[in-house]
Amino acid sequence: MTFIRISVGKKGEGLAAEFLRKNGYRIVETNFRNRYGEIDIIAIDGKTLAFVEVKAKTSDKFGPPKLAVDSRKQRQLSKAALAYLTQKKLNNNPARFDVVGISMIENKTEIELIKNAFELRL
Repeated sequence: MTFIRISVGKKGEGLAAEFLRKNGYRIVETNFRNRYGEIDIIAIDGKTLAFVEVKAKTSDKFGPPKLAVDSRKQRQLSKAALAYLTQKKLNNNPARFDVVGISMIENKTEIELIKNAFELRL
């Protein structure tokens, strides 16, 4: 991964966390890693645990950021989230997958939150 992509990703995750806080989420963890992959942000929204994938882009060449969460990524996130729930003994808590898409094009930043973006995929 190039330095620029890492930089865009980190900036995007920071903007997403700030946006989520302003929208009532309480951030529990960031950049949680296990053997199945990484979850960018884990937060609580009301009584629901939200596993949040952040997609930040500086170009619309390949479509909007939210479309970058394909079925392979959904399966990876699902496995990582199930392992997190088991590890933290939270299997009975309501949970969902949200996606935050961030477009940073020509000094204009747009943030889109998609709650319940996809179902559990294994």
